[in-house]
Amino acid sequence: MYPSVTPPRQVKIGDAAAFAGTTPRAIRHYHAIGLLPEPERGGDGRRRYGYDDMIRLLWIRKMAEVGISLDDMRATFAEARDIEEILSRLEEALAAREAEIKRQRAAVHRLQAVGSPLGLLAELVTDRLSHLPPGALRRSDLDALLVTERIFGPLGAAVQASVFIVLATHPDLRAEDDRLDAAEAALDHGTDPHDPRVEELAVQRYAQQTALERAITAAGLDAAEEKLFEIYDADLKGEEDPQMSAFGAITKMPYDFSPARMRCIELTAQLLADAHSADD
Repeated sequence: MYPSVTPPRQVKIGDAAAFAGTTPRAIRHYHAIGLLPEPERGGDGRRRYGYDDMIRLLWIRKMAEVGISLDDMRATFAEARDIEEILSRLEEALAAREAEIKRQRAAVHRLQAVGSPLGLLAELVTDRLSHLPPGALRRSDLDALLVTERIFGPLGAAVQASVFIVLATHPDLRAEDDRLDAAEAALDHGTDPHDPRVEELAVQRYAQQTALERAITAAGLDAAEEKLFEIYDADLKGEEDPQMSAFGAITKMPYDFSPARMRCIELTAQLLADAHSADD
């Protein structure tokens, strides 16, 4: 024989929360937003929950487990919105979340395979540099790729990676690049923009860029860049956030360059543009 049990006609908020698998705080919030009607109060001034209240709480819990928002629950209970419309929007949101989780897991796998911070860059960039030995890339190289990826997208950064591949595998070109970097940095210390050394340094940087382009071609990296364009067009286009223009980047990315250094950069760019125009 089982002992006789008489269920309570009404329960307090703590018991209601325990039975429904929620918290008193959540129930109070349901009252505040109109999702759960305020129940009657007992002689002690405390809320008392009856059968209908508990049924509503159980349905709220079930809908929350599926992912239906509180606003949509309220509209459903009020029959102000078609449940099929709500479920359709929920399905779209879940699909988007699933795609985001898949993208994040792929990024984690890249980090496990190649390490940080290289693994944080786009897969197109990571794959491009994956054959280099550990430590071949400097942190400054990765920083530059990060900025390029933000401005020009994964394709732009993957193409730029050719330069860092050559620098990592050609000690003479790396040494000359370091020398030029130091000379350009020295321009920030009070050099007049029209100092002859500015133009001389631009010519030297142009020569270095030309040497890098030759090394890229000799290594067959330019052909790999053409393949990158095909891959990007087929698989990646439109998946990344819209990239800002180069002009927009200049106005938003802070570069504390002196007028002399800026003139050196501009002269180098002009020399490269003139050379490419002549080749065309």
